[in-house]
Amino acid sequence: MRLLIYGLNYAPELTGTGKYTAEMAEALAARGHDVRVVCAPPYYPEWRVAPGWSTWRYRRETRAGVTVWRAPLWVPTRPGGVARLVHLASFALTSLLPLLRQWHWRPQVVMTIAPTLLCAPAALALARLCGAKSWLHMQDFEVDAAFGLGLLEHARAARTARAIERAVLRRFDVVSSISDRMVARLLRAGVDAERVFCCPNWVDVDTIYPLERASAYRRELGIEDHEKVVLYAGNMGAKQGLEHVAEAAALLRKRHDIRFVLCGEGPTKAALAARCAGLPNCRLLPLQPAERLNELLNLADIHVLPQRADAADLVMPSKLTGMMASGRAIVAMARPGTELYDAVAPRGVAAAPDDAGALASLIAALADDPVSRMRLGAQARRFAQETLAPASVLSRLEKRLQACLDPDAPAAGEAARRDALLVRRSRPRRGD
Repeated sequence: MRLLIYGLNYAPELTGTGKYTAEMAEALAARGHDVRVVCAPPYYPEWRVAPGWSTWRYRRETRAGVTVWRAPLWVPTRPGGVARLVHLASFALTSLLPLLRQWHWRPQVVMTIAPTLLCAPAALALARLCGAKSWLHMQDFEVDAAFGLGLLEHARAARTARAIERAVLRRFDVVSSISDRMVARLLRAGVDAERVFCCPNWVDVDTIYPLERASAYRRELGIEDHEKVVLYAGNMGAKQGLEHVAEAAALLRKRHDIRFVLCGEGPTKAALAARCAGLPNCRLLPLQPAERLNELLNLADIHVLPQRADAADLVMPSKLTGMMASGRAIVAMARPGTELYDAVAPRGVAAAPDDAGALASLIAALADDPVSRMRLGAQARRFAQETLAPASVLSRLEKRLQACLDPDAPAAGEAARRDALLVRRSRPRRGD
């Protein structure tokens, strides 16, 4: 199969959409498919193009059997509303050249990764020109997120943006997303059930696993044996709600046995550092090397997953998979009825979004209860092994890709029909 993947983010980015897109492309290439990618130079989550890469030059390379075409883009220093739109539009414009060059290669499937939807029209046009199937994979509902987080505020603009989004979604042959509730949103947008596919993010449970010893980070950071580490590792952006973690740390500053470690990069890191400046129980770290991710995640006695109330259920945080695979207890901020709550609650604990006091209380309770921490961590690890292993997820993805090209093939066709049936069963009733 000749598969073209068109999306903003890609390796060597260590977190978020780029990580999963690269792992998917490389896994499919390893299975014998001819895979090409059109993307931007690495810039996320730091919001600056990585050293050794150019903001304004085109580049072609090969990574793990995948041919990668890089298009320039503008990266704002402060990625707020209009600046972020210009950023996304710059890539949509500059990537047209390497995208159109793929016409001679004649891809059989053109897969677009959202964000950003601004790339969707060009992907649809190329698919039509080549006679290829079009596939849109929604890692994030960026229109909902933009208005929910106040990046864009005008009601008329919201209605227009959502109308355009619905029109675009309905034109793809397959539209996938990473959770059942996100799939349900696609159905509400008018996408036919037969064209919807659930492809959750995965985690390599052989690479991320519980260590039988203390993490090396404890010694490097000078953390005593009796201290319990509350860890956040990931992007530091507006929708993460990291201010609630800082407030919880302030509420627990007299607990000398609880230490907060916040690791990552992003546009709100400077504000977070200012909040934590006077807190002796807080330590901020830069983004750590990929080869140390398991060591880092095992630093946690308790993983914390904050979330702003206005971002609830807009996305399923990708960092949750690594937390679960590490076998450590998780405290999340999620409302009952959201998919994040459903994912965490049976194997972790949840506080209401925007309630730092409840978050602090749950952290303190788990810090005092090693038996519960061990039990919840084991349950999370088991869930990751049974549900989130990449072999299972990527095998289903490959079958659905094959169904695009040969819907009459017994195995591929049966997989597609089974997925459609599952989606119909989860279709929200009127009024939900």
